[in-house]
Amino acid sequence: MKFAHDFREELSSEDFPLHWVNSAIPYGQLKKVLKKVIRELSDLGFEPETMRRLLDPTADSPVALRYGLDITGNSRRLRPRLTVIVYRQNDVVASAPLSLSSYAFLEHLAFIQSGSCYRGGSPEGEDHGGDPPVHPAGSPEGPYLRDDKSQAMQERIEVPLVSDNTFFEILQSDVNRLEALQTQEEKSMKDEIVSLGLEVAHLTKPSRLSKNDLDRWRAIFELYLEAQVFFSTLERDRGSRNSHAAALRLRWFQDEVAKRRLSSQFKMAQSREALLRFMRLNAVLLKNVRFQELNRTAIHKILKKFDKRTSLGVSKTFTQQVLLDRLLASSMAKDICAQVSTQLVSVVPRLDDFICPICFVIAYRPVRLTCEHVFCIRCVIKMQRRRERYCPLCRADAVMSCSADSLDIELERYMRKYFRKEVKEKAQANEIERGIEEYGPGYVHSSCTVM
Repeated sequence: MKFAHDFREELSSEDFPLHWVNSAIPYGQLKKVLKKVIRELSDLGFEPETMRRLLDPTADSPVALRYGLDITGNSRRLRPRLTVIVYRQNDVVASAPLSLSSYAFLEHLAFIQSGSCYRGGSPEGEDHGGDPPVHPAGSPEGPYLRDDKSQAMQERIEVPLVSDNTFFEILQSDVNRLEALQTQEEKSMKDEIVSLGLEVAHLTKPSRLSKNDLDRWRAIFELYLEAQVFFSTLERDRGSRNSHAAALRLRWFQDEVAKRRLSSQFKMAQSREALLRFMRLNAVLLKNVRFQELNRTAIHKILKKFDKRTSLGVSKTFTQQVLLDRLLASSMAKDICAQVSTQLVSVVPRLDDFICPICFVIAYRPVRLTCEHVFCIRCVIKMQRRRERYCPLCRADAVMSCSADSLDIELERYMRKYFRKEVKEKAQANEIERGIEEYGPGYVHSSCTVM
């Protein structure tokens, strides 16, 4: 009762859209159907303790149960199947944990399902014609199969249950509805990412004739990557974050943007609107994660209750066959964040992608070795002076063959365009280093002054 109340409260208090709430798992309805399942099993003599004994594969009993969820047709509809297996040796009823009325019911089902192999028929199922004889409850006569593992006669009887079919029809239809909702929301967010990516690319495009917000957006996206809102790459908490942890990281990101006054430093009004859209996109994704968490919890709770009250043990099977790769909010968050990275954050080049792996500063005047690794020209010259032949990254014999033709002119132009400040600082540092090499440690660099 407590979870059902808390589930309703969460759905109403989280400000979810109404169509989301209407698509949520009907936990209360499923609880009512579960009571009917329990009542139906009890009427057949399958009390929970009896079920546990009959479902135990190690139990020494002439009667056993098998329960599973079969997937049928192209619709992948679940069909619960309860099968009673009777091993015909000596007096079956005497040692079976079932009442005589239950066993009589099973005998009746066996007769209906037997076809030509009715009670009293031959082992091969030959039809002797005429009406089948009626045997008293508990009679050892009946249709049977030969079990290779045992010389006992084995009889399989499928027990038709109405309520558990209803239970899983409701649950599966709601899982399907949630999956459709998730797909729709994911498509909407991906469309927004594409649109926002085009907008940010326009707002950050360097031009000598118009202003841009390249540096501000770069700082914002560096903060966002540092926040690791929905995923962590740190060893202590690696992997997907739950909605609570993601909310804390998102709040940290928003606070840092406000603290550094990045929004107020925008030169273009469109950048402020684009930032609001980016914040809303993350808030919607967080809300999706929370909504799916609640529904997954509801599913696991009701299946756990189903197993506890019936001893049928379906929670693991249902999760593997129906929930695998579905209703996985972490998967949805992963897909959305991957698209944010490739189609939004990547439109603003990051400095980390253009640093020299030797000096860890921007690879000004980049040299591309024959192995395709890129270093700044000063680091390559130093390696050649030391007669170092091998690439520091892949150990290819490519350093000494490097020449002026190895300069990547297109990459240098790109760096000058998108990293003006960093290129200017590296150029000045190179001049100072060359001056010290030429004039000694007392060299003092001074910029040219126009008189």
